[in-house]
Amino acid sequence: MKQKGFINRYWAYLFLIVPICLQIIFFYLPMLKGFFYGLTDWTGLTMNYSFVGFDNFKRIPTDSKFITSISFTFLFTIVLIIGEVLIGLFIARMLNKKMKGTGIFRVTYFFPAVLSTVTLGLIFKQVFNYGIPQIAEKFGLNFLNQNLLTNEKTVFWGVIFVALWQGIAMPVVIFLAGLQSIPDDVIEAASIDGAVPRQIFRHIEIPYLMSSISMVFIMALKSGLTAFDLIYALTGGGPNNQTATLGLLVYNYAFKNNQYGYANAIATVLFVLIAVISIIQIKVSKKYEV
Repeated sequence: MKQKGFINRYWAYLFLIVPICLQIIFFYLPMLKGFFYGLTDWTGLTMNYSFVGFDNFKRIPTDSKFITSISFTFLFTIVLIIGEVLIGLFIARMLNKKMKGTGIFRVTYFFPAVLSTVTLGLIFKQVFNYGIPQIAEKFGLNFLNQNLLTNEKTVFWGVIFVALWQGIAMPVVIFLAGLQSIPDDVIEAASIDGAVPRQIFRHIEIPYLMSSISMVFIMALKSGLTAFDLIYALTGGGPNNQTATLGLLVYNYAFKNNQYGYANAIATVLFVLIAVISIIQIKVSKKYEV
């Protein structure tokens, strides 16, 4: 009886054992091991390494490639966050209106999300390389004659265009769900009291969407700070390492330069940055949630 009572009381915890074990094995242990290797000079080619302490971390602030990479990564992330929030809100509000063909537009805007990021990058690489220059030549648009991805002055906007083209799909769905969860009587009461659409958006829709905005912010933050596959397929970090994100920099140091210890140190710094920014953002957004 006691054994049966114990099973009936704690049987639900048995279902947690497998996911917890998988989380420990495939996330926490590699994370701790990566931090440890960041304290060594491991090359990744042999099992031999020497403990160098925090030398790898001290080297990071003086690394010109890291400075260029973190500058591009932060700028890319900021523009990505702003673009996904603003454009996503705009499109979601348009799709939330009662008009014909709304279902078709919803499918159209979500379509980029189902494409592989690498495939998308390779497609747009050919578009920028062959398609746009030919169109520019035909219509006399001289400023588009050159491949935007090979020009240091235009490569950022070419990359951010592709990232936003795919990135706004999920924010649109999230914002649309948030808008449809707002009670109709609240908006009707505000309209009866004389509130104009701008006031309804500012004082009703935005407060109700704060949790959705927080979610989109974290998603865009993670996508921007850990961007790799799209950049790798589009530019490979060029021209002149101008589009090398922190993720791509870690890849280059680890797999091209065989500096696994230093690469793990950079990855650790990236992990801490994402964690700190996410915690601050969550705490700040909770103050404005309805």
